[in-house]
Parts: sequence; structure tokens; C-alpha cells
Amino acid sequence: MVIYYVIVNIIGLLIMREDKKRAKQHAWRISEKTLFLIALLGGALGGIIGMYTYRHKTKHPSFKIGFPLFMLLHIAFIYIILK
Repeated sequence: MVIYYVIVNIIGLLIMREDKKRAKQHAWRISEKTLFLIALLGGALGGIIGMYTYRHKTKHPSFKIGFPLFMLLHIAFIYIILK
């Protein structure tokens, strides 16, 4: 389970970096739906780190609130499983 979370969070970080790069190049973008899906699957922490590292999506309330909520849900989920 730890390996899964490490990998999905690395993916979350990298996907935020890639979307920011594409935004600067005015290229085809990664959909917000995909970004939220990665966060929902456990990559919220990586997405949050990517948001603030690359200054991407930081003005969008849905990301500023949604990603931390997904992260809290995953923390609660892990706590319940391990308890």
C-alpha cells in the first residue's frame, strides 16, 4: 500500500508539472477531470505539492479545497484500515 501511494503521488506531482508546461506552451492540456481523478486515487498530496511548486491551479478554489479534502479522506481511509 505504501508503494502505491508513493507512485500515485509522484504521478500527481508530475501531471501538475506537465499541465503547467503545456499551459505555458498553449498546447493541449490535461483535463481537470484527470487531475481530480489522480487526486481521488490517492495522489492528492503530490498534486498539492505540484500546485505550489509550479504555481499551477492555485487560484482555483476547487483545487485549493478539493485536493486537501481528498488527502484528508485518504488519511482517514488509511487510519480506518490500519486500526
